[in-house]
Amino acid sequence: MSTTKTVERVTVLINPLAGHGHAPVAGRKGVARLRDRGVTVTEIIGTDADHARTLARRAIDDGTDALVVVGGDGAISIGLQAAARSGTPIGLIPAGTGNDHAREFGVPVGDPVAAADVIADGEVQESDLARITLTDGAVVWAGTVVASGFDSLVTDRANRMTWPKGPMRYNLAMLAELTQLRPLSYRIELDDATVQADATLVAVGNGRSYGGGMQICPGANKTDGLLDVTVVGFGSRARLVRLFPRVYKGTHVDLPEVQTYRSRTVRLQCEGITAYADGDRVGPLPVTIEAVPGALHILSHTPA
Repeated sequence: MSTTKTVERVTVLINPLAGHGHAPVAGRKGVARLRDRGVTVTEIIGTDADHARTLARRAIDDGTDALVVVGGDGAISIGLQAAARSGTPIGLIPAGTGNDHAREFGVPVGDPVAAADVIADGEVQESDLARITLTDGAVVWAGTVVASGFDSLVTDRANRMTWPKGPMRYNLAMLAELTQLRPLSYRIELDDATVQADATLVAVGNGRSYGGGMQICPGANKTDGLLDVTVVGFGSRARLVRLFPRVYKGTHVDLPEVQTYRSRTVRLQCEGITAYADGDRVGPLPVTIEAVPGALHILSHTPA
């Protein structure tokens, strides 16, 4: 569903580290364009993620017309925690390395002026969000994919590494995890079935992609009230390496070792595995993930 909102004043949250430090440049261009369009802009920069969430929630409570996030999927995740179910729309000025949220909603990537025009035009789309509940009762909202298994082990390792910097660190972490590849024993509880699987990874998608366009859940529809579950069964290292390029086109789901499911609620259990959502660490499994219809309002030109 699409509505039009008059956008007169917005709060802009900038992640200065996004896109290897390019976010402030994109932010300046986007903010200048918003002001050219007659929009009053208040800028906020948190000292850390918790502080940024507090500032964003305060802006929403104070009645900002929109919360605009400048950065990548990690920064957008901060905005989601503040804006979920609030009715206040989020606007995106993509400035990260992945930008999966922006691609999902058709927001221009690499053009902060065009992204600012989307915000000023005021077309609001409704979208589902995934609500993740940890064993301690903590709740995290996710817009794209909840990842667990091989990919989360790689991210765990990369986060522990101090060298090298940049994408190469992730590549080295992936090579290291490939040498230790092992079956992961999952219990996956769906609405109408329970699946036991020795898997390489399990991804739960509200959206289709993560990691900068990897369509791990290619059939996901962010307005159907359901989550898509992709289970990659355990296989050899060579098989996993052959599967990897197909993820960018979403054709991996046609392989016999890949199973897909659809469910409103998903509970994942696997000892020693951490869940990540929108690229950020959520916490150890087990977690319960639920599709919440209409939890997100987002400024977009593309119907959600």
